[in-house]
Amino acid sequence: MNDTAAAAPGEKARQAVRAWRARAEGGEEFVLLDGFHALKHALRFGARVPMALTADRAAALALAAELAPDVVPALDALLTEVPEDALRELVPRLHPTAVAALAVRPDRAAQLAALARMPRRTPVVVLDDPRNLGNAGAVIRLAAGFGVTGVVTTGTLDPWHPTVVRGGAGLHFATAVERLGAGELPPGPLFALGPEGTDLRGTRLPDDAVLAFGSERSGLSAEVRSRADHLLALPMRPQVSSYNLATSVAMTLFHWSAGSEAAPGGGGAGGAGVMGGTGGAGG
Repeated sequence: MNDTAAAAPGEKARQAVRAWRARAEGGEEFVLLDGFHALKHALRFGARVPMALTADRAAALALAAELAPDVVPALDALLTEVPEDALRELVPRLHPTAVAALAVRPDRAAQLAALARMPRRTPVVVLDDPRNLGNAGAVIRLAAGFGVTGVVTTGTLDPWHPTVVRGGAGLHFATAVERLGAGELPPGPLFALGPEGTDLRGTRLPDDAVLAFGSERSGLSAEVRSRADHLLALPMRPQVSSYNLATSVAMTLFHWSAGSEAAPGGGGAGGAGVMGGTGGAGG
């Protein structure tokens, strides 16, 4: 191998690092896809991914071949190998899979249109002033798995923060994710979860429901609570304070899915009686 050929991979890596920095500092809004799984899901659900870097290209492609052979051709075309120390400088915390990518954030107008479109076959989940980035990511991952229309957050938390995208495993691209004011929620009957509500198991959740969950610390805001058409509570043993936010969303979406033909694998099996006890919802 001559010197020019030997130097080519190093120059390609330097060019990739420069291109990453230029995009990250440019005007277009990019989303950090932190790790193989985030990149895998983003590709599966149609994200525009202009570049992807890895510290070990062969290992990343081998992982894809084992876990997600459907994305191997796209990854093979996208992945550029760069030194690990260079990659660590580009991301807040290098994922164990040593893969990172930049994706174009979906158009906000298109996202809002998807959330507002009626009739709607699947619910919208509202996180009312959430505080924990990881919890928000876990909820988005749940929402994608249940095929819901979207996830809306109110308050100051950015649902597209890199930590949220990491927690959601890149599944932001499988559902509409936006931040709105409490007075701007999508249309549809609003079911709010709170400890003073009636038992969820006695209520059938319609496919066009808006399902609102309060923050981990303070529960539902007064504005969202006042706008609710129904106040429901999750079954819970007395003296237990609350459930984790993502757990509350999972229980509620499962209850919806059990009675809906629109849910993935849905067949109207009925949502009552799946859990015992009484209690409230929480974070």
